[in-house]
Amino acid sequence: MENVLNGLQPELVFKYFEEISQIPRGSGNEKAISDYLKKFSEDLGLETIQDDTLNIIIRKPATKGYENCPGVILQGHMDMVCEKNKDTDHNFVTDPIKLRVEYDMIYATGTTLGADNGIAVAMGMAVLASNNLEHPAIEVLITTDEEAGMSGAMALDGSLLKGQYIINLDSEEEGYLLVSCAGGVTALSELNAEYTNIDSNKQPLLVEIKGLLGGHSGIDIIKQRANSNILMGRLLNLLCIDYDLAKIQGGSKNNAIPRECEAIIVVDKNDVEKTKNCINEIMNTFKHEFSTSDPGINIECTETTVDKVFDDKTKTNVISLLNLIPNGIQTMSMDIEGLVESSTNLGVVHTTENSVTFECAVRSSVKTLKDDITNKMDLLATNLNGKLILDSDYPAWEYAKGSKLEKICVETYEKLTGKKPIIMAIHAGLECGLLLDKMPHAQAISLGPDMFEVHTPNEHLNISSTKRTWDYLVAILKGMNQY
Repeated sequence: MENVLNGLQPELVFKYFEEISQIPRGSGNEKAISDYLKKFSEDLGLETIQDDTLNIIIRKPATKGYENCPGVILQGHMDMVCEKNKDTDHNFVTDPIKLRVEYDMIYATGTTLGADNGIAVAMGMAVLASNNLEHPAIEVLITTDEEAGMSGAMALDGSLLKGQYIINLDSEEEGYLLVSCAGGVTALSELNAEYTNIDSNKQPLLVEIKGLLGGHSGIDIIKQRANSNILMGRLLNLLCIDYDLAKIQGGSKNNAIPRECEAIIVVDKNDVEKTKNCINEIMNTFKHEFSTSDPGINIECTETTVDKVFDDKTKTNVISLLNLIPNGIQTMSMDIEGLVESSTNLGVVHTTENSVTFECAVRSSVKTLKDDITNKMDLLATNLNGKLILDSDYPAWEYAKGSKLEKICVETYEKLTGKKPIIMAIHAGLECGLLLDKMPHAQAISLGPDMFEVHTPNEHLNISSTKRTWDYLVAILKGMNQY
C-alpha cells in the first residue's frame, strides 16, 4: 500500500479509509470488506456480530462517567458505487482504488472514490480504535448493499442493536443535519426482443453519447443534468433516415445519472454520410439545451459490425419506452422550499439475447407519489407487451421534530462553531427509515463531511471538512452525559 494519505488529519480516519480503499467493495462483492471489519474488531477485543447478509455490528463499552447514557449507533454502509471512465483500465472486483491528493481534496483516478460511504466506515473504525475518547456505549453498524437496494438493512435483525441514538454518517455536506429522506424502489421494465438477420447491403453504425457529468440520482437530480439513456431515445426518434436498431446499452447503476450510452443502428450504405450529418445536427441541439448542465456532451458515430437487428416491433417498442418513460423530477415539495418531492432516474438500459431492460431508481418522500410513478411505468410496459418488476422497496424517513438527538447535535455544533447547523431533508435514500422501522424506540440524524460529484469518476472528498466533521462527532459523543 502506498500510504498516499499518510500525514493527513484526522490520522486514524484517513489511515482506515486508505486501508479499505485497497479492498474491492462494490455492491454484492462485500465478503472481503466484511471479513476485514470483523477481524479488525476482533483484534481490538470487541464484541462483533457478522450476520448472514454480511452486515457488521461492533460493540464498544461506555467510558467512565457515560455508563448511564443512551447508547449510540454509528452507522454507515460498506459498499460503494463502481463507476469509471470508459477509457480507464480498472477492475472493480480485483483492483484497489488509486487515491490521489490535490490541494485539500482526495480523488480516485478515473473511478469513483468510495468516500460514499467509506468515510463513515473509517470514522466508525477510528472511534472503536481510539483510547482517548469519552463516549457512551457504542455500536458501529456497517451494512451491505446499500447502493444497490439496501438489502443489508432490510435483512438486519433490529433486536441485535441496543442503542437509542442513531448517528448515520452518510451525508455529504458539512454543517447540515439531515432529519428526513425519500423512500425509493427499483423499477425494472422488461421488453421482449425479437431479431432478424441484417441486410448485406446495409452498414452498421455505432452511435455513442458521452461526456455527460452524471451524478447521484437523488441529490443531483435537481441539477437537471442530461441522462444519456433518455437522450439516446430522443436521438433514435429524431433520426432523419430509415434504419434498423440492433442494440442499446447505457449506464451501469440505477442510482447514478448515466453519463454514457451507445446504440448500434444499421442504415443503407448510401445513407451513411447523411446519417452522420443528421446525428451531428442532433448533437448541436443537445449541446444547446444542456450548455449549462452538461457542456461536454458529445456524440460519436463510427462504422462497426453486427449480424442481426431487432424486428420492427421490438425497435418501435424500445424507442417508445425510451421516449415515454417518466424520468427526472416529477414533483417538488410544497412544504420545504427547494426539495424534490418525487423523481425517477433511468439509470441502466441493457440488451440481451431475449430482452431489453430499463432499470429506474424511483424516489419519493410521499409513498402515494412513488406508487403513481411506478403505476405509469407499469401501464407503459404493459401496453408495449412487456412487464414491470419492482424490487428493493424502502420507506421514507419521516421527520421527528424536536427529538433529543437533534437538540444534542444542534447545541454541540453551535458550541463548536458559533453557528447554527442547517436542518434539512434530502431527496436521496438513507437507511435511517428502514432502521427506525426495526427500532421504533430509537432516534436518528445524519451528518458527514463535504463530498462532491458522488457516484461519478470525479468524486472527491474535502480533507479539512473531514477533520472538522470528525471533531464534531467526537464532541457530540463527549457531550452526551450533559443531557
